[in-house]
Amino acid sequence: MRVWKTILAAAVLSLATGAAAFAARTDLVIGIPLEPPHLDPTAGAAAAIDEVLYANVFEGLTRIGPNGEVLPDLAESWTISDDGKAYTFRLHKGVKFHDGTDFDASDVKFSLDRARADNSVNAQKGLFAAIDKVDVVDPATVKVTLRNAQGSFLYNMAWGDAVMVAPETADTNKEKPIGTGPFKFQAWAKGSSITLVKSDDYWGTPAFLDKAEFRIVPDAAAAVPALLSGDIQAFPFFDPDSVAQVKDDPRFKVVIGSTEGETILSINNKKPPFDKLQVRQAISYALDRKAIIDGASAGLGLPIGSHMSPASKDYVDLTGRYPHDVAKARQLLKEAGLANGFKATLKLPPPSYARLGGEIIASQLRDVGIALEIIPVEWAQWLDQVFTKKDYDLTIVSHTEPNDIDIYSRKDYYFNYDNPAFDKVIADLNLTSDEAKRKELLGQAQKILADDAVVGFLYELPKVGVWDAKLQGLWENAPIQANDLTKVKWSE
Repeated sequence: MRVWKTILAAAVLSLATGAAAFAARTDLVIGIPLEPPHLDPTAGAAAAIDEVLYANVFEGLTRIGPNGEVLPDLAESWTISDDGKAYTFRLHKGVKFHDGTDFDASDVKFSLDRARADNSVNAQKGLFAAIDKVDVVDPATVKVTLRNAQGSFLYNMAWGDAVMVAPETADTNKEKPIGTGPFKFQAWAKGSSITLVKSDDYWGTPAFLDKAEFRIVPDAAAAVPALLSGDIQAFPFFDPDSVAQVKDDPRFKVVIGSTEGETILSINNKKPPFDKLQVRQAISYALDRKAIIDGASAGLGLPIGSHMSPASKDYVDLTGRYPHDVAKARQLLKEAGLANGFKATLKLPPPSYARLGGEIIASQLRDVGIALEIIPVEWAQWLDQVFTKKDYDLTIVSHTEPNDIDIYSRKDYYFNYDNPAFDKVIADLNLTSDEAKRKELLGQAQKILADDAVVGFLYELPKVGVWDAKLQGLWENAPIQANDLTKVKWSE
C-alpha cells in the first residue's frame, strides 16, 4: 500500500510538472530603438514615450484601436448636443489609479484644464484649443463644452497627449508614471530598460502578461542577435534592412504594416535662403524618392507628396507634383539668385531612416549645388535644438502622430511656416463635422503644402514588426504611436 501511494504521488507530481511546462508564458521582452526622455505622455513630443505607456499605463476618455478607430476607454459612453458643442461623458465606475486613489470626473477636469492652461507644457496643446469649459456633473459624469463644433474632438481625446492624470501625481509622472491602465510602472534602468507589471486592481479586462520589459536597443545591428538568442522576443518597429536575416526563420513572424509616420526632410522656412519658394521647390525637385526609399527603408516605404498617410481615406496622391528633375532644380536655384549653390546643415537624429536617408539626400542635393554638412545628434539634442529652439537648416524625421496635418498651422512649430490660406483651411476643418466637406478641406490642405514645398515629402514610414511566432495580439499597423499590450499573450 505504501508503494502504491508513492507511485501515485509521483504520477501526480509528474502531471503537475508537465502542465507547468506547457503553460503559456506570461512575460515579454520588447525591443525599442529609442529611450524616452521621460515617462509623461502629457509633457513631451517624443514618440518613444507613447510607445511604452499608451494604453498600457495611461488611458484617456477615448482611445485609438488597432485599425485607427475611436473606441471608448475611461468613458464608457457619451452624448453630443445637437449643436455639436457639448460632450457629456459617462465614466466607468470603480476605476483607480495605480497608487490606489480613485479616478472620477474631477480628474478629467484637472487633466483637460491642465493640458489647455496658459502654462501648459503639453506638446499637442492645440488638441485642446476648442475646449471652452469642463464641468463636473457628478463623480461619474463630466461635461466638456467647446467654443465651436469640432469634428475631430473624440479622436483628439484619444491621443497619448490627452490621457488622464491625477493632481496628486501629475508632477512626478516623468519619473514615476501613475495611470489607470492594465499595467503599472515598476522600474526604469536608464539607458537599459523600462519594466511594467500587471495591475491586479485594473478596472477593465485584465492583461494576459504579468510582466513586460521594454529593452532599449539603439543599435539596429544588435536587434538580430537579440532575437536569435531569445533575449528579446519582439521588435514591433524593426530595422527594414535587417528583415532578410530573419524572414525565413520559422521561429519568427515578420509583419509589414502601415503607420502614420510621414517621413520628411524638414525645412526651416524662415531661415534664408529657405524662405524663398524657389529654393524649397528646387530641393523637392532634387529629391529622388525611390532611391531614398530603397536606401533608407529597404524599399518598403510608400512615397508621399504631402502630409497624409496613403492609408488614410482622405489621402490625395501628390507624388507627381515634384518629379526628380536635376535640371529644373538648378534652374529654380538660378532664379533665386543662387546659381552657384549654397551651403547648409543637415541635423540627423538617431533612427536609421534618418541617418541612412540623410546620406542619400546629401548626395542628391550636392548634384544641384547644395552642399550639406551632416551633423548627427542624439534624440534629446534634436528635441532641444531642432524641435524646441528651431536651431537648424534641414533635418529628417518621421511625424508619427495621427492626422496631424494641422501642425503646419501652428505659429510656434519648428517648420516656421506661415500661410494664412492654409490656416483658413485648417480653421474651417476644425469647425466641420460633415465627412464629405472634411475630405474636401483636407485635400485643399494637402495641395497647399505641396505647392509651397514647405518640406521635402519623402515617404510613409513602414511598420516592420518581427516577433516570436508564438506571440499573439501585437499590432500589425500603427495608427498611433503605441505598443499596445492589452491583448498580447503567448499561445500555449
